Amino acid sequence: MAYPTIELIEGLRKAAATLRDGAYYAWGHHGACNCGHLLQATTQLSKEEIRAYAHTGPGEWTEIAQEACSVTGAPITLLLTKLEQLGLTPTDIHHVEYLEDREVLKQLPGGFRWLKRNNREEVILYFETMANMLEDKLAARVSIPYGQLFEQPVAVTFM
Repeated sequence: MAYPTIELIEGLRKAAATLRDGAYYAWGHHGACNCGHLLQATTQLSKEEIRAYAHTGPGEWTEIAQEACSVTGAPITLLLTKLEQLGLTPTDIHHVEYLEDREVLKQLPGGFRWLKRNNREEVILYFETMANMLEDKLAARVSIPYGQLFEQPVAVTFM
């Protein structure tokens, strides 16, 4: 499962919102597919720029994630590096593209079910569910020492 980061959570929510607002979506377009929308939401890159960079590597996102070499310096590595910085592994990239992380699917409203990868509404649902799940995981890691919040040193003055 992806590492929960604020940037990934916000990116998933932003991507879901732009899809809901009618942004161009095409699962077969590297810049407008699931990973493409996540990259658009977390970078200043357009779908055309993402597509151009993605076409410097082989195949689909899942193949690109498996084949990329982090030391080649090819433009596709910029995109993969960004996805990894968000908290995704190559396996997570595959899951985002195919909407198939079982942990996310178990959290869907109404319970576990398989989603269709080339369906805007199901991508939105998956992104929002994944964001909520990652947010819960991130919140569970936060420890606030409430006792220390209210402890303040008392200044004693003598007159």
